[in-house]
Amino acid sequence: MLSAGLPQGAVPRLERPGPLRERVYEALLELITTRALRPGQHLVESELAGHLGVSRQPVREALQRLNTEGWVDLRPAQGAFVHEPTEEEADQLLSVRTLLEAEAARLAAANSGTAGIAALEELCAEGEQAVADDDVDLAVATNAAFHAKVMELAGNVVLAELAGQVDRRVRWYYTPVARQRGIQSWIEHRSLIAAISSRDGQRATEIMRSHTEHTRKTYHQRGDSA
Repeated sequence: MLSAGLPQGAVPRLERPGPLRERVYEALLELITTRALRPGQHLVESELAGHLGVSRQPVREALQRLNTEGWVDLRPAQGAFVHEPTEEEADQLLSVRTLLEAEAARLAAANSGTAGIAALEELCAEGEQAVADDDVDLAVATNAAFHAKVMELAGNVVLAELAGQVDRRVRWYYTPVARQRGIQSWIEHRSLIAAISSRDGQRATEIMRSHTEHTRKTYHQRGDSA
């Protein structure tokens, strides 16, 4: 058990062979993104290495890389800690997300065919079921998959690359408000599918902008409902 309470079984042991350094980095980043490792949590190299079944060296290298990318804070004489995002950081990231995804929705309405619409509907059904089952992790993962699918249907490689740069941080900020957003998020997704299906780019843009803004505002208000 990690000192700050990482659930048993949350970390699979990494199998060899493979690019071990990269796999350790990805494993730790996923744990941070899903908040299995919580903001502010102390990260002890030896404990992480034990959970991952590796030596301390690739863990140390991963923590240094995560520090460079802003996911981890390395504090002199104290060690490594999961970064605690400020309200300003979250606001800037989620505002950029709104711009990218609103444009993706507009393009998806122009480019999507029946297969793309069907894929969105399937993801929406999965998300609705996850909410009904109170499976927050699955709801967050399905939400990310839904938005990634809209981005794919947009058909703009540059836009997709930019969205990919913020995707994990969006998941990081969405996780603590996923239960609060609940079924309303998927109602908004249904409206977006309808707009895309009818090839109404303006309406799809408006719905996506409103949808992502709801998430941004809910994140800032999360403490009020705690």
